[in-house]
Amino acid sequence: MIHNFLKSCLAALILLCGSFSNAAERPNIIFIFADDWGWKDLSCHDHPFVKTPNIDRLAKEGAEFTRFTVASPVCSPSRTAVITGHFSSRYLIDGHFAWADSNEKRGMPDWLDTNAPSLPRMLQGAGYRTAHYGKWHLSNEMIPDSPAPIEYGYDDYGAFNCSGEQMPYDKDVVRSIAFIEKAVEEEKPFFINLWLHEPHTPFHVLPKYRQMFPHLENDGENIYAATLAYADERVGQLLDFLDEQDLAEDTLVIFSSDNGPARSRGDIEIPKMTYDPATGLGFGIGAAKGTTGGRKGFKGSLHEGGINVPFLVRWPGKVEAGAVDDQSFITAVDLLPTFCSLAGAELPEGYVPDGLDYSEVLLGKPAPSREKPYFSRYKAGSPNSEHWASLTAVSGGYKYLANPKLDRVELYNLVEDPLEKTDLAAEKPEIVAKIKAEVDEWLASLPAEHPEGVFSSLRNDPEALAKSKEPYRRYK
Repeated sequence: MIHNFLKSCLAALILLCGSFSNAAERPNIIFIFADDWGWKDLSCHDHPFVKTPNIDRLAKEGAEFTRFTVASPVCSPSRTAVITGHFSSRYLIDGHFAWADSNEKRGMPDWLDTNAPSLPRMLQGAGYRTAHYGKWHLSNEMIPDSPAPIEYGYDDYGAFNCSGEQMPYDKDVVRSIAFIEKAVEEEKPFFINLWLHEPHTPFHVLPKYRQMFPHLENDGENIYAATLAYADERVGQLLDFLDEQDLAEDTLVIFSSDNGPARSRGDIEIPKMTYDPATGLGFGIGAAKGTTGGRKGFKGSLHEGGINVPFLVRWPGKVEAGAVDDQSFITAVDLLPTFCSLAGAELPEGYVPDGLDYSEVLLGKPAPSREKPYFSRYKAGSPNSEHWASLTAVSGGYKYLANPKLDRVELYNLVEDPLEKTDLAAEKPEIVAKIKAEVDEWLASLPAEHPEGVFSSLRNDPEALAKSKEPYRRYK
């Protein structure tokens, strides 16, 4: 009897020790998501004047995945895909959240459904402390009755482009460090969405950063370089803190961007000032000098310039330093299953992500051939530019682009032609037809109606709606 009892205790002790061992392998996760940061806008990508020594550290001390794409060429749907692990069209979010009447006109909700699958909520269930600092834009400050970020599974947040108080945009890292200190004190793993403002308009530039680039006589270039330098410095403060606290080897840090860069039209000599109630007064679109490294299009384009963005991964001792992966087709909906796998977080019953678990690929194993296609839908811009496509699908290494009527199509072999130089649609009609069938099946799977609880009361209150627009009119 005593012998059996001791055996049971020993087995329980072994099981308990094993669980502690597994927990120790689970990383803290910091996902740094910049706003409109172009693929080439890093000094490690040989930019002619931008200097990003701290973000470059992530590439030097970790790995770079050059084929990573986000799920949309604009903000809100791109962020929806990260949080839910689903293509944003499953929530009828195909554009950025704006005023209630604009959202209604475009067939959008006014915020992401709080009942939608949520990455931070899943990580909470695995024992993580979770936080969000920086841009939100899964609703907007224009919608005062929208849910706060806390309702999506965060233990703490400080944000802008959300309802309620707008956190100063540059307090993101200070708040992150304070949260990490508390999580460490509680002996809890932590997950932080650190969503930078830069380099979205307005450009908020401190004089000392402009003085770092005296050789840039073009005002727009000087402002752009200074803006990125300030963001890079804050990233450096966070990395230094992790090093000083001996947390670097326990922490997975990823840097990426929500879409490709915005770009001013022509060369504006002196950029105008613009005002955003979420972040304040700063320089406008004339200072947008983002670059894509030869990729077609910019922000708002479904060509690679709008969705192929930096993706740098550091986890010392786990991710090979200096590695470059130019083969793995990773996209934003893969982040949720990948992070949950690394964190030991179970996916909710009945939940099927649109993405795949790429945790082993991040750790250096060769990526399997991607059989599962991925899709993106966005309202097209000018038909005479590189912003004509409203839908894209990537399947079997080929990228299909189409206009709203699906009567204009282009096809590219992304494996051999990542810069989309050669349209193969006429040459390979069988591949066009195959992907078109996958697109049709995907479109048929999307909902026709919104769930309840995703509309603002402003839709039925013209007076309140007009009042919500006053801060923007005031500073025109």
